[in-house]
Amino acid sequence: MSDPRSVLHALFAAAVASADPAQRVRPFLPDPPKGRTIVVGCGKASASMAHAFEEAWPGPLEGLVVTRYGHGVPTTRIEVVEASHPVPDAAGETAARRILERVQGLTADDLVVCLISGGGSALLPLPLSGITLEDKQSLNKALLRSGATIGEMNCVRRHLSAIKGGRLGAACHPARVVTLLISDVPGDDPINIASGPTVLDPTTCEDAIAILDRYGIEAAPAVMEALTSGRGESIKPNDERLDRTEVRMIATPQMALEAAASVAAEHGLPAYILGDAIEGEARDVGKVMAALARQVAGKGQPFATPCVLLSGGETTVTVWRHGRGGRNVEFLLSLGLGLEGAPGIHALAGDTDGVDGSENVAGAYWGPDSLRRAWAMGMNPHDSLTANDGHSFFEALGDTVVTGPTLTNVNDFRAVLIAADTDAGPTPPSNGLNR
Repeated sequence: MSDPRSVLHALFAAAVASADPAQRVRPFLPDPPKGRTIVVGCGKASASMAHAFEEAWPGPLEGLVVTRYGHGVPTTRIEVVEASHPVPDAAGETAARRILERVQGLTADDLVVCLISGGGSALLPLPLSGITLEDKQSLNKALLRSGATIGEMNCVRRHLSAIKGGRLGAACHPARVVTLLISDVPGDDPINIASGPTVLDPTTCEDAIAILDRYGIEAAPAVMEALTSGRGESIKPNDERLDRTEVRMIATPQMALEAAASVAAEHGLPAYILGDAIEGEARDVGKVMAALARQVAGKGQPFATPCVLLSGGETTVTVWRHGRGGRNVEFLLSLGLGLEGAPGIHALAGDTDGVDGSENVAGAYWGPDSLRRAWAMGMNPHDSLTANDGHSFFEALGDTVVTGPTLTNVNDFRAVLIAADTDAGPTPPSNGLNR
């Protein structure tokens, strides 16, 4: 086997490449319509999807998509607007309003292609009447810090939106609507990808209120009025305006993990996919994964070594301090503490969009000597974890993974590589390694 660190980087690169819109859009193109073709979209991958669509589409088209600042790519016929993520801004609000305007007055002969990927909820912030952008910004920040799952956050978002929760799809009626999706959510449910602008929503305003109560979030009076009155109700099943809509899933976390497993096999490593939809607190998932890795390394159960354990999904971080967080580095730091310096175990965790949390860092690498090096540098990894400060920790070690914007997004990627002939039993206390 090659150097474990290089192997892990190769697995991550394969996972990202599997979701490249340049490869994934063309096979899912709809048939050209008799009338106009309008392309709209949102998400971290929407600009690269728009570029790929332009390259593949055989006829005339026009449109507008909104993506994250720094994630735009050159296009000729589809306008690309950049806006803020994860907290929405005025640029996103204006783009959302313009997208709704683009799909007004269409006929049954027209086709709307919606290019949707992760991040679209924040990038398409068009509040219901009476709710301000500032109301949504404040609520979004509270949700991000609460530890709520992505499904819970998006449930609240789509009941306060004039464009999500099926409303964009309804606005396109009677045109045919084909949505090309790159999934970044556990379970790949279209209603949770960018809060489902073009799909029917079975959840209710009451569900959204229950989520706010669950996490003790105090929303603005206008927000609560929209929810308690039912005015924020989304487009429900059996609504005829969405009868001519179709969803095509073009890239998913599972596909990314399978691509990584194929590369692992090329390096002589059996790969085991533990799940593509793992959720929960990042530090808790890290502890569990560390225990599993040590069982494999020390007892050959449930897998023989060497091997690599792959997983995806979207963990959460409940922010208690003001460190430079990131759910992937928080997972990795917790994993490393749980490994307690066990030899032969290496790991990499990163966000496939190249941005972990709010940092322009995808994630980080962990090696058997990471704890020892940290203590030798005067860092206390326990304190770093308590402070939600994983990025500072790995930056000091020189072990960050920086890709720049990947222009796609299939959620978190985690790989734990366990070499042959390792012994992951208790490590004798040394240089403050154990506490």
